[in-house]
Amino acid sequence: MKQTPQQALCRWFERNARDLPWRRLPTPYRVWVSEIMLQQTRVEAVRDKYVAFLKRFPTARALASAPIEQVLQAWSGLGYYRRARMLHAAARQVADGHGGRVPRDRAALLALPGIGRYTAGAILSIAFKQVEPIVDGNIERVFARMHHIAQPKQSTKVWKLAELWVREGAQQGLAPANLNQSLMELGATVCTPRNPRCYACPCAAKCAAFKAGSVARYPATALRKKKQRLRYLVLAVGDGAGRVLMQRRDQGDNSSVLPAGLWELPHAAWGEDQPQPRVGALSGNVEIVGEPVIVRHSIMDFDVQLAVQAAVVVGKVRGKWFTPQAAENAAIASATRKALVTYRRLSALQRGPTILPGPKRRHR
Repeated sequence: MKQTPQQALCRWFERNARDLPWRRLPTPYRVWVSEIMLQQTRVEAVRDKYVAFLKRFPTARALASAPIEQVLQAWSGLGYYRRARMLHAAARQVADGHGGRVPRDRAALLALPGIGRYTAGAILSIAFKQVEPIVDGNIERVFARMHHIAQPKQSTKVWKLAELWVREGAQQGLAPANLNQSLMELGATVCTPRNPRCYACPCAAKCAAFKAGSVARYPATALRKKKQRLRYLVLAVGDGAGRVLMQRRDQGDNSSVLPAGLWELPHAAWGEDQPQPRVGALSGNVEIVGEPVIVRHSIMDFDVQLAVQAAVVVGKVRGKWFTPQAAENAAIASATRKALVTYRRLSALQRGPTILPGPKRRHR
């Protein structure tokens, strides 16, 4: 008997699915956390963070009762910290309004902070086994090639195809969780943006782009917006006893492109061809040592250059002293972590803030 595309793909998924920690016990809470973490973040970057996060916050109630500082610390390294804040706020709503249980109703899920159509569909189909479609970037690409859709992004047509896919598959006795995850897996491992492995695709015979020899044309490549270049002077201030000074801006403070509310090294915007800027209340209370070290980092629409400058404290300063290890384990942004790692390599904080001699060094 001839297989339907859904049957062929689900059987392929059963044989080829990656062993990912969020697939081993797909409870509503675990699926929810994984989907929020995976937004705009690579699987390999999430894997270990996910396991550690669930060990620390095993339930929605545990997450809701934790201080936001602890949540941000556990999230450190994943970036896009607004996701963590919204997850925490949503967990509190689940604890207060739903008895600590993730709701199984679509409208109730969509009412929670940070949960949109895709995340709701993932929770409902994977955890609650409901016949609900999902569309992420991988699925958009798969359907764009299968049906010759040049611009699938936020396409109503793609959502209708996804809904038809899961509904027809359920009528064939296939689990909604497998139907949706098989599409995601196909896009992530076979129907990739570049160099897709069409020879390994169980749906190649049904793919319009494959049959027309036009796979590379779908979906159409959008013109990338040129990133704005920003430069900051970052002060790595040592106390002579192996510690480094960290500060934390209020959540509403948008004076830096780095996310507010996290621990960070004191810094200030440094325009091109401008003299070295003053860094807040540290001016006159620290003494610069050596030359700055250049660290590059990409944040959303910004190409950020951090000029990490070693300094020693000579007066009263505002902030908190951290050991190097404690600083890297704190709730910090990825850019701050890069600056700390670079500074540790060059200044050996444990022996005092002595910078290596010589000209400026560049670090990527």
